[in-house]
Amino acid sequence: MSRLPVPRPFLKWAGGKTQLADALLERKPVCFNTYHEPFVGSGALFFRLYRENHIRRAILSDINAELIDTYLAIRDHVAEVIRVLSEFPHDKEFYYEVRRKDPWKLRLSERAARMIYLNKTGYNGLYRVNRKGQFNVPFGRYKSPKYLDRDNLWAVSQALQNVEILCAAFDTVIDRAEPGDWVYFDPPYVPVSPTANFTSYYANGFGLQDQERLRDICMKLSKNNVYIMVSNSDTPTVRSLYQSEYFAIDEVLANRAINCNGAKRGKITELVITNYSANGAIQSQLLEQQAPYRIFEQRHLTRACT
Repeated sequence: MSRLPVPRPFLKWAGGKTQLADALLERKPVCFNTYHEPFVGSGALFFRLYRENHIRRAILSDINAELIDTYLAIRDHVAEVIRVLSEFPHDKEFYYEVRRKDPWKLRLSERAARMIYLNKTGYNGLYRVNRKGQFNVPFGRYKSPKYLDRDNLWAVSQALQNVEILCAAFDTVIDRAEPGDWVYFDPPYVPVSPTANFTSYYANGFGLQDQERLRDICMKLSKNNVYIMVSNSDTPTVRSLYQSEYFAIDEVLANRAINCNGAKRGKITELVITNYSANGAIQSQLLEQQAPYRIFEQRHLTRACT
């Protein structure tokens, strides 16, 4: 049997981290135990970590049940998912027929195939639902969308074989993460403008109270000696939320991936928040010296020595 290609994200996802993977890898902990990703989305960082052999154990989770079922179907029934997708034509009328179907009346493999098909052929690769939780993205303008990528789906299935996949709210990670683990949070971003709101990945959205709850979870994890990283938009709201002795805030450049006006797409700054030094050389030096690794501990050690 020929060697499978390296796995890559099988879904498009608003805010997906493929383009930021290099910057995030530069800021990962130099060593960690279990990797947790509670807003898994396209799983771009997970697949990059897997390809570079940085992961010993991983737990991927999300509150989006259709998304999680798609991951489970690919992990456990990839041949059936591929078979169903192979029967789907790229056709506008068929697209709306598939969109109208109730996913919860479909078998797991059919539900996953529907998710992949709509994601790859819908407008701009968006996943968006209305208040009733119904997928409502219109048909996209693609000539030959690659919704059936057999090689990558097999590679993704292999990468997920020893991964725990959960449908769960982000805050439940507090019950799973142990000292020495690394949690990467990639929540729906705080809007950079009143109209820039892409938080409807599930019916209830993700508001300021949720952002505050996420910050509080990060503080609790920090106190439990868990390494955390958070991605978010560069806004006064986010900077204010994480302006604490527990966190370090770093800026990275990202492409504005979703905007109906092509002229408004370009480089913008986003924030990467960690509770440890994002500099790998400093991390290694601190570990060798058995010195405090987390930002909070480092700062208090400095104060104690001055």
